Amino acid sequence: MNKLSIINEIDEMLNTYCEGCFVRTQIRKDQGKTAAHRFCISNCTIGTQLQFLGNELNKTGTTK
Repeated sequence: MNKLSIINEIDEMLNTYCEGCFVRTQIRKDQGKTAAHRFCISNCTIGTQLQFLGNELNKTGTTK
């Protein structure tokens, strides 16, 4: 994958799944911003996919 396709995929996932996410909004309201962020990183399936894509983006940045 090239950088542009990875960035486009990340952007599409954020717009499709993360914008207006009820779970994130509710956790943020009940427990705060840090807890919501922690949930997205560790428990959300979309968050783990975003982490994978971010790692792939880092790999493409270091190789020529």
